[in-house]
Amino acid sequence: MRSPRREFLRTVGGLGAIVVSAGLLARSPRALAQQADPILAGRPLVRYPEKTDLILLTSRPPQLETPMTYFDRAITPNDAFFVRYHTFPVPTSVDVGSWRLRVTGLVDRPLELSLADLKAKFSKAAVTAVAQCSGNSRGRFAPRVLGGEWGDGAMGNAEWVGVRLRDLLAAAGVRQGAVQATFEGLDKPAFPSVPHFVKSLDIRRVMDDPDVIVAYQMNGRELPMLNGFPARLVVPGWYSTYWVKNLSEIAVIDHVFEKFWMKPAYRIPDTPCGCVEPGTAPKNTVPISRMTVRSFIGTPANGARVVPGRPVTLKGIAFDGGYGVREVEVSDDSGVTWRRAQLGPDLGRYAFREWSAAWTPASAGDYTLMVRALNAIGESQGYEPLWNPAGYLRNVVERVTVHAG
Repeated sequence: MRSPRREFLRTVGGLGAIVVSAGLLARSPRALAQQADPILAGRPLVRYPEKTDLILLTSRPPQLETPMTYFDRAITPNDAFFVRYHTFPVPTSVDVGSWRLRVTGLVDRPLELSLADLKAKFSKAAVTAVAQCSGNSRGRFAPRVLGGEWGDGAMGNAEWVGVRLRDLLAAAGVRQGAVQATFEGLDKPAFPSVPHFVKSLDIRRVMDDPDVIVAYQMNGRELPMLNGFPARLVVPGWYSTYWVKNLSEIAVIDHVFEKFWMKPAYRIPDTPCGCVEPGTAPKNTVPISRMTVRSFIGTPANGARVVPGRPVTLKGIAFDGGYGVREVEVSDDSGVTWRRAQLGPDLGRYAFREWSAAWTPASAGDYTLMVRALNAIGESQGYEPLWNPAGYLRNVVERVTVHAG
């Protein structure tokens, strides 16, 4: 059944833009910190249904970025979770009574599952995992690259609850010769010339990983419409291009799927670093998959003013592609010296790891605060950003500047 908020969301989707007179354009103290970032300066904070104030990148389709002030904690609230769609219009209303998840293709028993079926007929699985857009931080690449010029907030961490994908496929009976499964949602482009957003995963990848799930719950509640209601794919450790929202069909196929959103889109150079010399083109490419190591300072915000001689608590998050964060270090002298931060609770190898550190500015002036993380297999972040023509895989040491005085 439809609820009033779903109807309101349909209205907003029909407009395809933020309507100032309707009160959707928001003013917030978060805008002050945003203006200190040259990538985000001038972008409005907007409020879509089921969402708090988010940074508008585009409205057709909606691309909404989470302000950095939310990244001083491990769990990202549902209403602050970023939004990224690829085609327009987007689904804005779902009749749960008639919605079905279809499992088709090279299977013995094609399935049509209701939301009630997913909850009642399969074992419940949970994983806390980071969803991060492949192009997160693309706006910071130099030379500039094509694509959405995200700041750093196209990411979020949540506890996802649902059904193991391998359990769904087992119930359908995957046939001999199956190679991949494809995933498609309810978001359908308005024009035939625009390719449907379809992604694929290797069958072996799915069957070997119990943490790949079809989620119907996010942080203890149903998914927000703009984050995939009524169900979405969750592929922990991999960029969220694979996390198909508003999931409607899973098809098992006997070949490697290479339509637009797998090839040529979402590819990285076939080099050990996934990078090439800035401004050049790679000879060969492969699909993007596992996330790199990253860490961020959530508090204080870039451009914040602090008091000399008064203690300040630095807080932020770190994560990687599934090995787990082992250590976080901070610097207050542009990386000349480093000291270890205190890690918060371990919510799992795919989750944000909170960190904190006490810092006291000794005197008045500007300070560059930096953070870097080390994961369980020794991967970390470099001082110089690596470059590729799609603007993916950024994992440079991040920094904020604060003024004491």
